Amino acid sequence: MFMQKCLTNLFRAASAEPVMFDDSSKFIIFSDCHRGDGGWTDNFADNQNTFFHALDHYYSNGFTYIELGDGDELFENKKFADIRQAYSHIFWLMKNFHEQKRLYLIFGNHDKERQCPSKTEKTLFGYFDKREESYKPLFDGIIVREMLVLQHSKTGKKLFLVHGHQGDLINDYLWKVGRFFVRYIWRNLQLFGFKDPTSPAKVFRKCLRVEKSLIKWSKDNNQTIITGHTHRPRFPHKDKVQYFNSGSCVHPRCITGLEIENGEITLVKWSVKNEKDGVLKIKREILEGSEKI
Repeated sequence: MFMQKCLTNLFRAASAEPVMFDDSSKFIIFSDCHRGDGGWTDNFADNQNTFFHALDHYYSNGFTYIELGDGDELFENKKFADIRQAYSHIFWLMKNFHEQKRLYLIFGNHDKERQCPSKTEKTLFGYFDKREESYKPLFDGIIVREMLVLQHSKTGKKLFLVHGHQGDLINDYLWKVGRFFVRYIWRNLQLFGFKDPTSPAKVFRKCLRVEKSLIKWSKDNNQTIITGHTHRPRFPHKDKVQYFNSGSCVHPRCITGLEIENGEITLVKWSVKNEKDGVLKIKREILEGSEKI
């Protein structure tokens, strides 16, 4: 009930200022990168090269990058500076997107602190380069949103983008409690195989409850919704309720995302493949689609 009302309010607010697009527009949507500090609890570390290669491909081919929440792991890590330093090559590439006005950041539950504009300004606008002893811009002036509506300029079709944690007691209203638990308790318990009870990605029953609520909202409002949060890729066909999920960038050995190009949407996977000659290559595969929006 809480999620339904929350999503409706967010959709109405985002619809007042939609981002217009047409069949010539190109978007890549990744969510749940959970970039950490490069340490032993950093789930993104194994996929960093795959992610960089994929994002560089999209940059070179004129795509706009939409990061759909939980881009940085700010539950486990207290200082964003440690994350930026660990993945300076990735933030350099994202900075190029931003400078060309091709970057949208949406916050999730693990980076919900970015709902505060002053926090965003302090951590994302720029950083101090210790090597050159000077302040350098990063995502200067960026606005981190909670939601986004993409609207097709010809058909009027709307795509509602939101992380998907909204309305959840722990991950939304009591997110600071969840952050405390993850940062100071669960992070250490990972050594013994404990699963984070606040995460739908690690607790399957919670994942199904979240998906059920998102599907209900999409059906009740006859509205396409694109989320992350559960880490489970979803691609419905035309005769199904239009609930999409981009998956995550912390799957074992691969990352998944949603492409929008030529007025069509496609679920893709990037992974390292072993060629016959033994050479390892990062390749893109289509998992589902393409289907007309």
